[in-house]
Amino acid sequence: MKPGLRNFLAIAGGVLVGSIINMLIVSNGGELIPPPQGVDADDINSIKANIHLYHGKHYVMPFLAHALGTLVASFIAVKLAIRRKQTVGLIVGTWFLIGGLTAATMIGTPLSPTTIDLVFAYFPFAWLGLKLAK
Repeated sequence: MKPGLRNFLAIAGGVLVGSIINMLIVSNGGELIPPPQGVDADDINSIKANIHLYHGKHYVMPFLAHALGTLVASFIAVKLAIRRKQTVGLIVGTWFLIGGLTAATMIGTPLSPTTIDLVFAYFPFAWLGLKLAK
């Protein structure tokens, strides 16, 4: 298999598995830290309408989902990549960063939890996945 194709498939596989991890944590995080009273965590419109009710503790599980999803995705992609492993890890981090920024914009999360998430969850954990995979 050509290295470019192999790297592309490595990135796609890593992103797929990382996204599954992300969604499992987000979907089940409400059992550990329930959303504010009256918020349906499975309905983005309910979250958007009630985002003002969220406190710092409500952003812990999404942060963990984003960080661990990115970590696992980067680790898998780098392990499967043939060459340019650092680039592969950074592509995965960029992919998840763009997804996180898009979600934060759609939901309208406040600036501080969004900034913490964007700065500390994506590239640092993509880098950690890269280092662990090497």
